[in-house]
Parts: sequence; structure tokens; C-alpha cells
Amino acid sequence: MGIKIIVDSACDLPKSYLEENNVELLSLKVLYNEKEYDDMVSIQAKEVFDAMREGAVIKTSQAAPTQAKEVFENIAKNKESAIYIAFSSELSGTYQMAMLMKNDVLEEYPGLDVTIINTKGASLGIGLIVKRAVELANIGASKEEIIAEVEKYVAQMEYVFTVDNLDYLARGGRVSKASAFVGGLLNIKPLLHMEDGKLIPIEKIRGRKKVLRRMVDLMKERGGSFENQTIAISHGDDEETALVLKEMIQTETGANDFYIHSIGSAIGAHAGPGTIALFFLNKDYF
Repeated sequence: MGIKIIVDSACDLPKSYLEENNVELLSLKVLYNEKEYDDMVSIQAKEVFDAMREGAVIKTSQAAPTQAKEVFENIAKNKESAIYIAFSSELSGTYQMAMLMKNDVLEEYPGLDVTIINTKGASLGIGLIVKRAVELANIGASKEEIIAEVEKYVAQMEYVFTVDNLDYLARGGRVSKASAFVGGLLNIKPLLHMEDGKLIPIEKIRGRKKVLRRMVDLMKERGGSFENQTIAISHGDDEETALVLKEMIQTETGANDFYIHSIGSAIGAHAGPGTIALFFLNKDYF
């Protein structure tokens, strides 16, 4: 019996991919119009982005403990071995909740075999980790081999992203409203990355073209062996810009394997439409 992979909806992989590869999904919650939705299941990113453009404030919360508990109970009952590749504990309570539910299930099912890994990441950074884990599981790799590779990916994954409108980060409390106002007037685009699971600003750049240029430069500085890895780009309902970034990277690095997909509802509710995020393995992986 193969290793079961579990992931939450912060991975931003399409639901069709998860279903085709028998990956178990835990949905984060999206709160909109006084209703609660399951990310990737009962609400889609396009609806969230359109609402945000019209001024709606979308809130999110962690995956439901009842869902995680049910998934873990089924793993135990079926005597399966599983790995849950989780959203950064610095950005959501989902990881901590899963640890609590695992301990609850262990009381009734002491043989439960679930390893929970904190990716300290988000979006297609997690998605690339999941895809690698699925590749290994599909060729019959052992749980220990998959965990070792997942942890290596976690340690060496780079996250570089920009948002198109600072107002969306201001609504979520990520920047002050005054900073968002001034940034909007000056066409300032913040460049951010992930450090130990947290969102950290790198610099502020004036203009969309310049920020894309800087993203490519940072990738060249930090990354390595681009022709031997998948480069992921996620976007907030802006595939056109994602494709521009892809072409820039392809021209300058020789990379030829790309994975492009929309940011999901839960991540998109904070980043907003127009967000562009880039994910790749750094030099230390190779």
C-alpha cells in the first residue's frame, strides 16, 4: 500500500490534480457575505477576486478540526501511512489544529501513522512540495524517503512575490492604511519573501515592469540549476502577467519546466487580485 498524501487548500494546486492523485484535501474557510465557504470546494478564487475589486473584505480561518479528525480516523481505520504537508504555522492555525487532532485520534487509535510537516510556506511553494511527494509516492518510495525529500524541499524553497494593490494588504493589517495610500499614489509595488514561515518585505519598487525585473534578478541570485527544476508562478487572476514573467525567466535562465496556476481563495483573500508569486529551489538544493 502506497503512502497517502494530505494537504490543505493553501497549496493552490487545482482540485482536479488532487483528485487524480488521490491526495486528501483539508479546506481552509473563507468568510464572505456573512457565509462560510470551503476553499476550493464551495467557493473559487475568481469569485473572491471579483468581490475584492468591488471593495469586499474577505476573511479566512483555519481548516475545520472535525474534517482533520475524520481524515486521520479514516487513515487509522484503513491502516494507511500518511504525510500531511501543511500551510505555514506562522500564517494559519491549521498546522497546530492538525497536531491537536492527531493527538486526539491517537488516544483511540494508537496505531495512527500520520506525519505532519510544517512547510513554513504557502501557495505553489507548497504545491511544488506536494507534487514532488506525489511523484515519489507514485513510484513506491518509502515514507522515510518521501519525508527526507519533502524536508529538503521545505528548507530550500524560495518564495518571492509582489502585490498589485497595497490596499488589500492594508485591509488584512499587513501594512498601514497610510502606507497603502501613499504607495498607491506613487505606484509603489512591494516585493516580499518568506523567512521562517513569515512574510517579510524585501524592498519597495516603483512600477510593475521594474518589480518583475527585480523578481527575475532575485531568482538568478538565489536559485540554481534552473533547467533541472520546475518553476512555479501563481497569480491573482492575472495570467497575462504570469506569462510575461515566465517568458522573462525562460529567456534569461534556460528554465523550460513551468507550473502556472491561480492563487486560491484563502491565500488570495489576503494578497488580492494582481498578485504575482514566484517559487523555485535555491542553490543549496543542488
